Amino acid sequence: MKNPPKDLKVLLDRLAARADANTATHPKCAGQRTIHHRNRKARHQRVEKKPLQPNRIRKIIGSFAFIEHRFLRQGFWSSLSHHELLLYLFLVIVADRNGLSYYCYDKICSLVQITVDEYILARDLLIDKDLIAFDGRLQVLSLPQTPPSCPTALKTAKDMQTHDPATIHQLITHRLGKKHD
Repeated sequence: MKNPPKDLKVLLDRLAARADANTATHPKCAGQRTIHHRNRKARHQRVEKKPLQPNRIRKIIGSFAFIEHRFLRQGFWSSLSHHELLLYLFLVIVADRNGLSYYCYDKICSLVQITVDEYILARDLLIDKDLIAFDGRLQVLSLPQTPPSCPTALKTAKDMQTHDPATIHQLITHRLGKKHD
């Protein structure tokens, strides 16, 4: 068919677009439908929530932890660095019903596998972002109304000197005359 009829061409274009939207790009995801298909389907019918392994459904036994969906959906997750996320999620898991954690910093560092310096930096940034409080004990706070803004790019030499940890490290090393890794 050199010139298919216009209706047939439109139909073929729609089928090709639908096939592209429903094809997973990762080889291990071949059996999964993409989010576009799931969203379109969800508009038309309710999703049947059938567990993959019904004999392994989680149950609350004793204490439990929770994170509001807002944490992901409103940008709190994306506003945190790797170490901030590790520390925050650890504190959420170990906190009591009031959000308090009684773990000391060395135990936290050991369990989360970060250095004391990384811990202090992450802790202080979480405090600045109003996600935790600290007075020797740590408390996970309810989420603030709005997520902290993501850091802006460091554009000038002055920004680099005052905000870039690597540059600050270099300045300290240069001033003290020591070489540290």
